[in-house]
Amino acid sequence: MVTCPDVRKEVIRFHYDLSTFFYRLLWGEHIHHGLWVGDESAESAQLNLTNTMASLVDLQSDDRVLDVGCGMGGSSMHLARTIGCDVTGLTLSPFQARWAKVTATLRRLRSKTHFFCQDAETADFAPESFDVLWSIECTEHLFDKAAFFERAARWLKPGGRVVICAWLAGNVENNVTATQQVYDVCEGFFCPSLGTFDDYRGWMTAAGLTVAATHDWTSRVDRTWEICIRRVERTGVRRLAKILDRDTVMFLDRFQTLLDAYRSGAMQYGCFVAEKPE
Repeated sequence: MVTCPDVRKEVIRFHYDLSTFFYRLLWGEHIHHGLWVGDESAESAQLNLTNTMASLVDLQSDDRVLDVGCGMGGSSMHLARTIGCDVTGLTLSPFQARWAKVTATLRRLRSKTHFFCQDAETADFAPESFDVLWSIECTEHLFDKAAFFERAARWLKPGGRVVICAWLAGNVENNVTATQQVYDVCEGFFCPSLGTFDDYRGWMTAAGLTVAATHDWTSRVDRTWEICIRRVERTGVRRLAKILDRDTVMFLDRFQTLLDAYRSGAMQYGCFVAEKPE
């Protein structure tokens, strides 16, 4: 695991309050990577990632889903609309929570989606409240990932499923250059740490979950950052960011760093599927 001890919770919250506009402009309502099969559009690739995750855990219409790090609610609303499941979404950002609620209302999905501004590390749900724990690119922002999985496992019903996509540290042991790349990504994207494939397997197993499958999708998602870099250049949003916030400028400038880390092997993009034993 590579750590960045200077990251603070309030900075993460402020980043998403301020930068949601940039995410929406640069990438759309689904603020996560695309998963490419061929030459489809970025929007189609994003939906492909969501639909693939739903397929991996055989999501059903009567499932209760907890979406940890729901952002603007794009994935939550997609699952509620296309599958019919009941989704509770958590985001650290008050702005994102309000955005998601308004959008769900406009789309007549409020009965199937429930959005809360809540820190996933302090959230509390009754035991066995959910059938599926779902998270796309959120656990990177957690400070104590092992403790989160211990608590989240209690929220799942016996036989409940887990599907998580996460940015990961790759093979950086004894490699100063690769470690620095991962650190720079952590700093620029406000991640207190990035775990490895083995770290995530260990945290889930220690929480009593059975890891059923892992997937390395790095080569299928890295195109995300090629597109984002081009959109930053084309839209000129960096000039606006310079007026608003210095950290947002760093965030935009580290897009290339993240792409380079994927290409060098310093970072990986993983998907984890697990189950809570009956």
